Amino acid sequence: MWVIPLTLLLVVLLLYMNFRHTGKVLLVLLCLPFSLAGGFWLVYWLDYHLSVAVAVGFIALAGVAAEFGVVMLLYLDQSIAELRQSGQPVNYRSLQLAIVQGALLRIRPKIMTVSVIVAGLIPVMVSAGTGADVMKRIAAPLVGGMITAPVLSLIVIPVIYAWWQERNLPESTASQTA
Repeated sequence: MWVIPLTLLLVVLLLYMNFRHTGKVLLVLLCLPFSLAGGFWLVYWLDYHLSVAVAVGFIALAGVAAEFGVVMLLYLDQSIAELRQSGQPVNYRSLQLAIVQGALLRIRPKIMTVSVIVAGLIPVMVSAGTGADVMKRIAAPLVGGMITAPVLSLIVIPVIYAWWQERNLPESTASQTA
């Protein structure tokens, strides 16, 4: 009852200390519902009930999902900073290209991270030894969340980030589409 809210509060505090910007913290926190949705669906599909082991799995999933969002934001920020330093005019088109470039740099590392996590947890999910029933309940939210969290961080976060950055463009360049 206290562990999950306290953990979430700690994550929010650490994110704010890192970014010093409420919008970026909220964007990273947007990763949580999407990743948790995948975890809940797999836990439901496997007919596991909410327990301490399942809660521990969700806490671990929340950490991985937050990491996905933080790293994606770092890559997007870096790509925008490189655009601004290049001397090119920052307009709608160049902003979109910079965001796509930043997101594309995350595809391979994201696929590798998800593959390693899922490959490492599949033996736990199919095991039948001593303690396997508890370990399966810890692994299930992570495996389910690893299906939905990458989709969010590779597609939804760059789109919302682009909308947010477009609002900061001057009026004369924000309406340009070419």
